[in-house]
Amino acid sequence: MTDPFAEALHSDAPNPDLAEKLKLYGRFIGAWTFDATRTLEDGTRLTGRGEVHFGWVLEGKAVQDVWILPARNAGVQASLGPWTFYGTTLRVYDPGADAWHIFWSDPRNQYYSRQLGRAEGDTIVQIGADGIGSSVRWSFSHITENAFRWLGERSHDGGKTWRKEVEFLARRSTPARPINHLNHGEKDA
Repeated sequence: MTDPFAEALHSDAPNPDLAEKLKLYGRFIGAWTFDATRTLEDGTRLTGRGEVHFGWVLEGKAVQDVWILPARNAGVQASLGPWTFYGTTLRVYDPGADAWHIFWSDPRNQYYSRQLGRAEGDTIVQIGADGIGSSVRWSFSHITENAFRWLGERSHDGGKTWRKEVEFLARRSTPARPINHLNHGEKDA
């Protein structure tokens, strides 16, 4: 039985009119695991293993991901303390701004952030604010076909100084698929 909602949301490929621009985040399509480290303000480090899944959505005009910590198959991870999340990011390319609108929602923790993302050399940098008014900077770096580093930083002085809060070291857990592996609208066999 098919799920009409999932069919309406999911796309098999990027929209052909935007395919080149969508490669910025499209290269992450698939499933990943990550080692997570969060450094609290007092220096305490929380660690664990999580999972993230990226996919094409909304007629192939956006990339959505689901970040889960701890990973569903990891069981209880005492080293995480109370740090867990189960949230989603919607990443929508805006041709007028030549940038990405980033919307993060974590209903488990009631944590939300809106950012604007762009490539800066070999790094993807997203800058914005969270629901409590803090400036946030999230970035993807050290990007290869099968790995990336994600860094979450926060500023309490409007971006003059940044403190690293979170680092994820991700590894692909499903084979990479070429970004244009299907024509828009085709189904996998």
